[in-house]
Amino acid sequence: MKTESSNPAYAGMTSEQIRRFKYWEFRTIAMCIFGYALFYFVRKNLSIAMPYLNEEMGISKSDLGLFLTLHGVIYGLSKFVNGIWGDRSDARRFLVTGLVFCAICNLLFGFSSSVLALGIFWVLNGWFQGMGVPPCTRLMTHWIVPQRLATKMSVWNTSHSIGAGLAIVFCGYAVGLNWDAWFDASSLLSQHWRWCFLLPATVALLGAAIVWALVRDTPSSVGLPELKTGKTTGQQPQTRAEENAEYKAFLRRKVFLNPTIWIIAVGNFFVYVVRFAVLDWGPTMLKEHLHMDISLAGWSVAAFEIAGIAGMLAAGWATDRLFGGRAPRTCVVCMSMAALCLAGFYALDRETPLAVAVAILMAAGFFIYGPQALVGIAAANIATKRAAATAGGFCGLFGYGSTVVSGWGLGLLVQRTGWNAALSALIGAAVIGTAIFALAWRARPNGYDD
Repeated sequence: MKTESSNPAYAGMTSEQIRRFKYWEFRTIAMCIFGYALFYFVRKNLSIAMPYLNEEMGISKSDLGLFLTLHGVIYGLSKFVNGIWGDRSDARRFLVTGLVFCAICNLLFGFSSSVLALGIFWVLNGWFQGMGVPPCTRLMTHWIVPQRLATKMSVWNTSHSIGAGLAIVFCGYAVGLNWDAWFDASSLLSQHWRWCFLLPATVALLGAAIVWALVRDTPSSVGLPELKTGKTTGQQPQTRAEENAEYKAFLRRKVFLNPTIWIIAVGNFFVYVVRFAVLDWGPTMLKEHLHMDISLAGWSVAAFEIAGIAGMLAAGWATDRLFGGRAPRTCVVCMSMAALCLAGFYALDRETPLAVAVAILMAAGFFIYGPQALVGIAAANIATKRAAATAGGFCGLFGYGSTVVSGWGLGLLVQRTGWNAALSALIGAAVIGTAIFALAWRARPNGYDD
């Protein structure tokens, strides 16, 4: 019977080295989950604060949507640029530095009052948020064999939902506390929305110290051999100039001129339109469209995230076990089902029982988070561990470019026409995404054999 230890990626390792490798693989995945969940703690807190920024600060929905759009566009650019840097940088240092600066931006946001200052600090937060995924991608492609990357990286991807869900619930309760009884009415700290940023920032700083203590960059940094993947070439570049030229040619071939990478990147745009529309606007939509209490709305969006965890794990398993590592096939199935769920949500009104609304929202989360996880996994496998962060950043550029639609665009649409038109647009986005992923149905599962 074939065992995991017989995988050719472990060739040349002793049984003791394989045992240590497994320990460090588990520890790395666990710390990547913990570390990246903290990025969401200081990012998705804005969705709970938005109704209060609208009421207490007088910031319009279109302006709040512009906050989301600028943050998302800058994040996408940052993820791309930091992806290129991240492939050739120490992942531990990269990850912790980004998290610390995100926490600082949240603290500055929480103590600011002008719309300009709030916008600047949230955009800066978007840039530093882009330092989260690249080091995690680098870490996992160095510690996980390609044949199990979809399954195990989908486990890491649950950090998105864990972090966002906890942040929404945590901030939902934090914003509802009676801060007026603790602080004078003239104090900035008496305004409830500020605690959506001050408390998560404190948690993130404490978590950054834990990540620094427990994460290591690559197997060689702890005295273990690197995984053996793909074919090796007989002659390696001898000079730095030759090495850089060869690496740029590799990036062009594996990432920038790769048709499959382009297909999944464009598909990712539509995945993120749907995902961010629910995640960013969900509490506001449920409060205004279905007249839910804000704490219940927070729990409902958290349920969307919790179902997303199951969806990610199921999608990773199905990709490896049913589709032979071909992630775009799983994405086609998931996006088509997400479109059906959104159509069901469109039919709801304020008389709908809470359980029904939450069940449909959870079903949508289950299906939309499959592609959300698999795009990065597919990009990493196709571009190989040598360019995994660059490929992920390239796909992320399209994903977070979607905030032009899901942020400012959706805010403007709701302000002018209402929530029904917004939901119709999201159904259309899911259908288009399904068609785009179908173009990569016959794509190879990975690029290691090229």
